[in-house]
Parts: sequence; structure tokens; C-alpha cells
Amino acid sequence: MSQDDLTPERNTAPDGVPSDTVRATRPPAPARSNGGTLALALLLALIAVVGTGYVAWRQWQLMHIDARTLRTTASLEERVNTLEHSVSGATGQNNLLMQRLNDADQVNRTLRDELLSQDQRVRDLEEAVGRLSEKTLSGQDAMRLDETEALLRMGTERYTLFHDAQGAAQAYALAEQTLAAVNDNAFNGVRQSIDAEHDALLKSQPSDREPLLDTVVQLRNDLPNLPLKPLDEPATTESNGMWARIRHALFSVIQIQRDNGAPIDIADARIARDMVALDLAQAQAALIAWDNDACSAALKRADAGLAAQFDLQSPAVQQARERIAKLGDQLKPAIPVTLGAALSELRNLRAVHALKPSADTSAPAGETKP
Repeated sequence: MSQDDLTPERNTAPDGVPSDTVRATRPPAPARSNGGTLALALLLALIAVVGTGYVAWRQWQLMHIDARTLRTTASLEERVNTLEHSVSGATGQNNLLMQRLNDADQVNRTLRDELLSQDQRVRDLEEAVGRLSEKTLSGQDAMRLDETEALLRMGTERYTLFHDAQGAAQAYALAEQTLAAVNDNAFNGVRQSIDAEHDALLKSQPSDREPLLDTVVQLRNDLPNLPLKPLDEPATTESNGMWARIRHALFSVIQIQRDNGAPIDIADARIARDMVALDLAQAQAALIAWDNDACSAALKRADAGLAAQFDLQSPAVQQARERIAKLGDQLKPAIPVTLGAALSELRNLRAVHALKPSADTSAPAGETKP
């Protein structure tokens, strides 16, 4: 509908003219179409429907949102209730744990006091055992020092009397091992002195005596089988001549033999073998006693006896003489070793340590006087 239709009709008649006259005189209005009104009505109806649908959708959405919110709220309430029950249970357990912790703390304090008392007792026992071990170690150290001194003295005397450098070296090695077990660093210098003398003994006679002794023993065993020099004998060929008869007659009265300058007392084969065997036995004894000079002299006498009384053309005799010569070459003069420094140092240290106990015992006595 247009604005002209909606506005009321105005009275345009002049003053004093009746309205009916005016209406009768006005020309007829043109016919109006109903299409615009219908369209407008449809538009308004569509707007109303859309608005109603929007409002209904919003209400439906709000209803669903409210239902979801309610469900979420219900679930949250259930969770909160569950958490409250859990918290209450945890609180009860926490209180129980706290009570147990308090009880454990009291027990720990009691155990700590007992451990402290036990610790004090253990310390007292350790001190007592320490004092006892000190006494025991001091006695053991004294025994080891005595044994070390005896071994050093034994090695020195063995080298001095018998020239046995190997035996003396073994005694010094045992002394060094015994002294190493002493729990006192003050004796390290003595150990170094013992090592120095031990090395000097090993270097003085580096050769091994066992092969030399075996060679001498083999010579003594082979001596009974060595042939002697052949002596001059009368001719065994018989002759019937005059000179043969005269020689035979004289031979029954006078016998002439050649003894190669050997003494009459060793002309017998048994005496010759015994003399050479005696020289070899002296050489063996000198080897055992580490007396190289005596051994060399005995070997020379044995070689001279073989050269004088035995058959030099025999291979066995020649081989025996070669062995004797080889033995003489292997006998090198021993390097003299001066022993006794380690023993003197050990005795001096023991004398100094013997003065320490009196000084140590006087100190506690002075402390107890106040």
C-alpha cells in the first residue's frame, strides 16, 4: 500500500462549499493493482517465518547446550565427589603415614642412640685391638730382625770360610725377603745394602759349578778303564843261536827294564790310578768348597799323572786330558767381595730403635703427672 492510500483524504473544498459537492465534482481515481500488496505481504510473512525459525533454532540450540552443560556439570560433580572421597581417603592414609613416620622417627632415634653407643664400643675395641696388634707386630718384627741378622751373619761366614758365593747369595736373598716383612720404613736403607751385596755375590762367581762337578765325577769313573804305558818286556821269539843262549842265560840272572823315570812306588798300575784318582777327588772337593786355586792345582797334578803313567796314544787318555784342560780354563778367579756393611747397618738401626721404647714410655708418664 502506498502512502497516498494510507493518508486520509483531505478536505480540499473551499470554505463555504459543501464536501459532497466537492466529491461529486472530483474526477474518479485510477484503479489500483493488488500485486504489490501481495508481494509485500509475502515478504513480511517470509521475514516472520525466518525470524521464527531462527528463534526456534536458537532455542533448540540453547536447549541442547543446556543439556550438554547439565551432563558435563553432572560428570564434573561426580568427579568432584570422587576426588573428595579420594582426598578424604588420602588424608586418612596421610595421617596414618604421618603416625607411622613419627613412630619410625622414634625408633630411628632409639636406634641412633644404640648405634652411637655401639660405635663407641667398637672404637674402644679397635683401640684395644690396635694396642694388642702393635705389641704383636713389635714382637714379630723383633723375630724377623733376629732372623735377618742371623741370615746375614750366616752368608758372610759361608763366603769367608768356604768361598761359597752362591750359598751366601741365597742367604742374603732370604734375609732381604725376611726384612721386607718388617713394618718399619726405617729399614729400607738396610734392604738396599743387602741387595747391593747380593748382586756383588752373584757377579763374583757367575759360572755354575754343577757341570764342572759332573765332569770331574765322569773323569773319576772313567779312570779305571784308561790304559797305562806299555813296559819293556823280553823278546818272545826263540832262537837257537849262540847269542840267544847267552842272553837267555843272563836274563835268568839279571833283568833290565825301563821305568820311564817314574818312581818305584808308583810303578804299579794300581798305585798310579789311585794317585790320579786322589788328585781328581781333591779337585772335586775344591770345587765344592769354591776354592779355584786348589782345584786348578789338583787338576794340574792329575794331568801330570796321566801324562807320566798312562798311554798317551790312547784316545781315551787324550780325551781325559782335554777335559782336564777345559776344566782348568773354566776356573776363573773369583772377584773378591767385601761383606758386612749391611749387617753393621742393621745392628746400628736396631740399637737406635732399642732406645725408642724408653722415650715413648716416659712421655705418657709425664702426661699423667698433672
